[in-house]
Amino acid sequence: MPEATTYANASVELWQFPLSGPTGGSGITSVDVIVVRLEDSDGHVGDGFSYVLGGGGAVVRDHAANMLERIVAGQTGIHPAALWRRLAASLNRLGRGVGYLAIAAIDVAAWDLYSKRLGEPLGNALGGVARATPVYGSGGFGPTQDAAAAAERALEYSKAGCSAIKLRVAGNRADVERINTVAAALPDDVDIMVDANEKCDVPRARWLASELAEINALWFEEPLPASDVNGYALLARDCAVPIATGEHHQGSVELTPFFNAGSCAIVQPDLAMMGGITECLRVTQLAEHYGMTVSPHFLPALFIHLAAASPAVKWLEDFPLLEPLFVDLPEMDPNGMMSLNEAVPGHGMRWAPGAREEYRVEQKGRRP
Repeated sequence: MPEATTYANASVELWQFPLSGPTGGSGITSVDVIVVRLEDSDGHVGDGFSYVLGGGGAVVRDHAANMLERIVAGQTGIHPAALWRRLAASLNRLGRGVGYLAIAAIDVAAWDLYSKRLGEPLGNALGGVARATPVYGSGGFGPTQDAAAAAERALEYSKAGCSAIKLRVAGNRADVERINTVAAALPDDVDIMVDANEKCDVPRARWLASELAEINALWFEEPLPASDVNGYALLARDCAVPIATGEHHQGSVELTPFFNAGSCAIVQPDLAMMGGITECLRVTQLAEHYGMTVSPHFLPALFIHLAAASPAVKWLEDFPLLEPLFVDLPEMDPNGMMSLNEAVPGHGMRWAPGAREEYRVEQKGRRP
């Protein structure tokens, strides 16, 4: 445990990062990135971030600024997990919503600072030990993609070492050709996951699950809207393919009904929606208790630290999105595995030179 430190300086900015085109199953074209920096009284710096896919980040930035001013700046001797609880308690009647997105950026910065003070990688500071974790290929697939193009992308991932890939589907008959074409093209030892991005109802999800069972799909992701706990329970009971969900849930409190009902086999916490590393770690602990697999939503370079802290994390997702904003990230090895860099304290995600100047949005009435 490092000696007590004071948060001497705390700041937040909004960056707007345009994408090259419609991306993923949701077709987003930009990401608002909320960037937090914490500096302690000894000069250590912690960098954190959160994000909003598709806009609305100014509200999150303003919420984070308010929290930093009221709850963080000037405080001494607060462990990141304790700080998280203070931040979450401050929401009180406001609800999780935007508040969790703001907390996420502060929480990542607090853990980065804490682990740097320890002189340890974040995974160690979370109570874990470094271990190699498999990465599945998820980028470059779309719900209306030509079957041949999907097969070509899947083979690229397979040749790079990935032992699994994840397709996007629209929940219609055209999905079948894409799924079967990819299954026929891939080696037998490469698994297939499928993501519907909440596009199905229960009958259509059951139909599509029966098609996925024919290719022994590893999991069927987000077949239903995230709020449909009962629908997920019906699918989990009836379908031969394991069900995955979680990236649109906020906090362990929203996932607990799924755990209790056995409504999914794979849980996929999203950094921003969960409110940061602290709550993602709590989800992995619950998953361990319930015997579930954890596969966090994108950001493998950050979540490799969560994998170090929890054996429930079985997969990392390669879905390149924010990666161009960083340098010196850990890379997947030729066997499709990723390991954290044990020589680098903190989370190790350093902003690329010039990224701040290029993407920062100046806040009216304040100096940048």
